[in-house]
Amino acid sequence: MKLALLWMVLCLAMSGVVSAQEARANHGATPAASDRLFFPHDMFWGYGQFDLAPPHNEIDPNLCRADAGISGGVNDPCNAFARYMLSGYVEIRPFGRTQLRRFFLFGEPKFLFGKNLPQTLYTWSFDAIGVERSWGAGIYMGRGFEMRVTQHFLFSRFGARDRNLGGADLGPNGPWGRYNMIGVQKYFGQRRY
Repeated sequence: MKLALLWMVLCLAMSGVVSAQEARANHGATPAASDRLFFPHDMFWGYGQFDLAPPHNEIDPNLCRADAGISGGVNDPCNAFARYMLSGYVEIRPFGRTQLRRFFLFGEPKFLFGKNLPQTLYTWSFDAIGVERSWGAGIYMGRGFEMRVTQHFLFSRFGARDRNLGGADLGPNGPWGRYNMIGVQKYFGQRRY
């Protein structure tokens, strides 16, 4: 983690070199002098999303074996295959001026709901399965590049599914398990609306 913080400080310092070039190219795209240093009015950005998986295409959070229905049929307790997903992305940029405006924090939760077993049980149930989440910090480095440090957590199960679900239960790791990473993103193009 110390290496990640050192890398973020280095990127923040080096981003000043690029800002002069971008200021010339963007003529007035820099923040106004009246913007607040802390907690500017436009500090939040993000989106929310609702997804529906049709029958025979359920979301697999990797909590149960795909062949769980073979041993227990429609009554198998390991029926954590999702029909619905509620997800989002939230980005917070707490600084409005100076080089600190390039720093941001982000979070990305994904809530899963359903009660299905591949090839055995297909329902429209909205039973809560759990949440997969990650969060992190980043720095905009200029010219469409961002450096990010991300922490991804284990899948958290809800309610009756927060226990062993029988022989087909794969454990608490979820689709990706727990990990930290340092990454670089490059944005390109312009979105049409």
